[in-house]
Amino acid sequence: MEGLLDTEEFCCSICLDLLKDPVAIPCGHSYCMECINEYWKKNDHVGVFSCPQCAQTFSPMPVLNRNTILAEMVEKLKKLELLGDSQIYDNCVPGDLTCDFCTSIKQKAVKSCLVCLASYCQNHLQAHYKSPALKKHKLIEASVNLQEKICPHHDKYLEMYCRTDQQCICLLCVMDDHKGHDTVPAAMESTKKQ
Repeated sequence: MEGLLDTEEFCCSICLDLLKDPVAIPCGHSYCMECINEYWKKNDHVGVFSCPQCAQTFSPMPVLNRNTILAEMVEKLKKLELLGDSQIYDNCVPGDLTCDFCTSIKQKAVKSCLVCLASYCQNHLQAHYKSPALKKHKLIEASVNLQEKICPHHDKYLEMYCRTDQQCICLLCVMDDHKGHDTVPAAMESTKKQ
């Protein structure tokens, strides 16, 4: 069943959701018809169109036909989810933290963002690597209770440890209330205590 629920087969890499009106372009990658049309409209470079995943180019713009078999599989997947009255989990075991943005097939979270206060699977995390604004966000290993890792005074990541006061603090705390205290990176202190 795990192979049947491989999200790469059913999710559009543009909108990151289950395929809607799926179409396959000449290189073999599949997208929502609306997503690929919008992508090509925004990225039309003198009649040369490319695949967002592999960058293969096409000229003229390929004729897009609905992939009925893939559409039927997506519909069956949606029905399976409704019948199960719960999320479908792929690559997860009980106790795993799941992606906050997977809507249909829940994936295991690989990173958490301390700015967004959300956890992401590998697929949904890509925006944090590609978008210039999101690249500046602080990513950590997938973690629950993200709010506990944020300084209540400065809204910054608690990445330092004050040995004097025996508490985790942010870099701004080091320069303010904990100036002159014995401070070390929290990861170093954590390793020392293990």
